[in-house]
Amino acid sequence: MNVPHQRTERAGPPPAPRARVVIAKPGLDGHDRGAKVIARALRDAGYEVIYTGLHQTPEQIVATVVSEDAPILGLSILSGAHLTIVEKVLHLLAQEDAGDTRVLVGGIIPDADVHTLRAMGADAVFTPGADIRGIVEAVDRLDGTSGAPLESAC
Repeated sequence: MNVPHQRTERAGPPPAPRARVVIAKPGLDGHDRGAKVIARALRDAGYEVIYTGLHQTPEQIVATVVSEDAPILGLSILSGAHLTIVEKVLHLLAQEDAGDTRVLVGGIIPDADVHTLRAMGADAVFTPGADIRGIVEAVDRLDGTSGAPLESAC
């Protein structure tokens, strides 16, 4: 039995557009499934997501953030070079007058390094097993689309 398609009218104005988010895979790590899952979850939540692809240098990542005027950057790092890469990216963002960019870091990050990354300036850090909804909620808080304060996200 065919059921006719019913069109529903949206009440009120369309939802406000959400921020641009750059998702980047720095370094030589060739595994990007997690980054793509997060990119899709953010897109489904209404964000405009720019995925840089694999093997990006910190300079390429920062150039993308600046050219796309993206207020949020997500770094997916599985290689173990997270401290070095995040430090370099934050330094370059500051040099490019984009130091107000909110930075999230996720990947294989030892618990002992979470505090160090936060102290460097990462706004949120996600370790293996992080809940996708929690990541989207953290981006909502960073974007200002949620009234809740940002808490540790690991």
